[in-house]
Amino acid sequence: MITGLGELALRVKDLAKMKAFYRDVVGLEIYEEPEPYFVFFKVAEAVDGHPQIFALFDREADVEQAHSSLDHFAFLIDLETYGAHQQRLTQLGVDVFPKTFPHFHWRALFFADPEGNTVEFVCHDPSV
Repeated sequence: MITGLGELALRVKDLAKMKAFYRDVVGLEIYEEPEPYFVFFKVAEAVDGHPQIFALFDREADVEQAHSSLDHFAFLIDLETYGAHQQRLTQLGVDVFPKTFPHFHWRALFFADPEGNTVEFVCHDPSV
């Protein structure tokens, strides 16, 4: 059912220091830095339109956690299974929050694990 790991996103206390560490020490390439309070690093080439990403977010940034990309990880799924995943999660009593990302042509399902960590199932959808 899962085809790969799409991304891992963490909130950090010192974004500048962490950005420098992952860029200069770990050797990750900055993929995108659209706002001053987060940075996306490219881990690997795109898989079905979804680049494998490691993201850092400033913990002090005023970003609503629910339905966001903070402190979460994303699993890649096939577009053809999107509806089945949503239906299965709903039948299991899981609160599911669909979201689209038109910039990347992604369609996602967000939900929480038992300890409140955000999990995402994401797939490439050219129609988004």
